[in-house]
Amino acid sequence: MEATVDIERYADQGRCVAHIDGRVVFVRFALPGERVRIELDEPTNRNDRFWTGEVVEVLEPSPDRVEPLWPLAAPLAMGGGAGGADLIHVSLEGQERWKEATLKDVMKRLGHVDLDDVPVYAMPGDEQAHGLHWRTRIEMVTDDEGRPSMRRRGTHVRVPIDTMPLATRAVLEVAEMNGVWDGNLPENAQIRIAVPEPRVDAEQIADPEALRKAIGRNYAIMVDGKVRHGSRALKETIMVDGKPFEYTVDAGGFWQMHREAPMVLPQYVIDQIRETPGDRAPRNGRNLVIWDLYSGSGLFTLPLATLLDDRAKLVSIEGAKDAVANARRNLRNAGIHTVQALCGDVLHTLDKDIDPQRAHPDIVVLDPPRAGAKAKVCHKIANSGAPIVVYIACDPASLARDTATLTEHGYRIHSIAAFDIYPQTHHVETVAVFVK
Repeated sequence: MEATVDIERYADQGRCVAHIDGRVVFVRFALPGERVRIELDEPTNRNDRFWTGEVVEVLEPSPDRVEPLWPLAAPLAMGGGAGGADLIHVSLEGQERWKEATLKDVMKRLGHVDLDDVPVYAMPGDEQAHGLHWRTRIEMVTDDEGRPSMRRRGTHVRVPIDTMPLATRAVLEVAEMNGVWDGNLPENAQIRIAVPEPRVDAEQIADPEALRKAIGRNYAIMVDGKVRHGSRALKETIMVDGKPFEYTVDAGGFWQMHREAPMVLPQYVIDQIRETPGDRAPRNGRNLVIWDLYSGSGLFTLPLATLLDDRAKLVSIEGAKDAVANARRNLRNAGIHTVQALCGDVLHTLDKDIDPQRAHPDIVVLDPPRAGAKAKVCHKIANSGAPIVVYIACDPASLARDTATLTEHGYRIHSIAAFDIYPQTHHVETVAVFVK
C-alpha cells in the first residue's frame, strides 16, 4: 500500500514520524517538514500500534535533503536498499541537527533531563570527505560466486559491490591490493577488513604507492573469523596531549571505528576531567584513584594513567579476554605499572576483585556496549562515592536510562557533547560528565 503523508518530526533509528488516520507511521529516508509518498511495509489490515514505511517519492523536499552520494544505500524505490547509511539523503549539517534533536528528545523521555542544547562535533576531515571514508573496519558477506555483497533490505538478495564509500582510503587500498573486489573469496562467507589508520599526511593518503608503504602489513582481511591476509594483531597509534600512545588490538575485536575517534575521544575525556569543577583531590591523602570500566584494549586507560597524575592508581575492567591480554601488553610496553587490569563482567568484578586501596574512586570513566551499563552497575558507581563520572555512550537511549539511575543517586550532568563519528548514519557518540 502507498500513501501520501506529511513528515512531522525526527524519530529513532534514522526514521521520522508521520500519521495515517491517527496511526503512527515510522518512515525511512524522510525529513521533518516534507510531503512524501511512501510504501508501507506491513499489510494495512493489521492492528499494530504503529506501521513502518519508506519514501518512494519526495513531493515537497526539506532544505536539508541532498542527492545520495552512495546510491546503493538510498531507498529501494531509487535503486538502493543495501543499508549501512540511513542518513545518506541528509546534508552533513542536517545530520548534526537530527542527532542533536533525537539526543535531546531521548534524554528528556528516558533520562528525565531537559537539555538546552547539545553540541555535535564533526570529526576532522569529514566535511572535506563529504561524510565518507571514515570506517577503519568494514564487514560484508559474499554471494554464491564469492563476490563481496550487501543484503538488500527486506529480501535475501545479495547485491555485489566493488567498493565501500564509507571505508577509509587505507581500507580500500588493502581491499584493492588483495583482490577483494575480484570475487575470488569463498562463497557465502563473512568478510571483515580492518586497517588501522596510517598517521600520515594527506599527500601520502592520496598516493597509492605511498599509502601502501605506510600500511605495510598492518592490516587484516578475515574470512569467517580467520585471517586470510595480513595479521591478527594490529598496531594502533594515537596522540593525546601531543604524546603518542601505541596499542596492539585484535583484528576481530572492538576498536573505535572512525579513523579520528581514537584520538578525539580520549583527548576530550582528559580535557573534561581537568576542567570539571568539584572535589577531585584524592581522599584521605592517598593517590588519585580512577576506574576505567568496559576498558577494551586500553584506549582510555593509557592516557588516564599518565596524563592526569602519573602516580594515579587505576582499575580497568573488561570482559573480553583477548582485549584484556592486549591491554596488559599495551600497559607493559608503555612502562605503566599502576593499573590493576581485570578481566570479567564489570558488575561481578566490582563486587569481589577490586584492590581495597582502589575501592573508592575519585574518577570513573565508562564506555559500555550499546546496551549501556544498566542500573546495577550505576548503583555500584554511585555507592563508590566517585565525585566525577565520565560516561561514553554509543546509544543515546542507553545513556538516558543510565542517566536516570545516576541522577536518582545524587548526580547531575555537568556537561554533555555529541561526536558525529558515524556520519551518514543515525548513530552518534555522546560523552556526558556527571558530578556528585
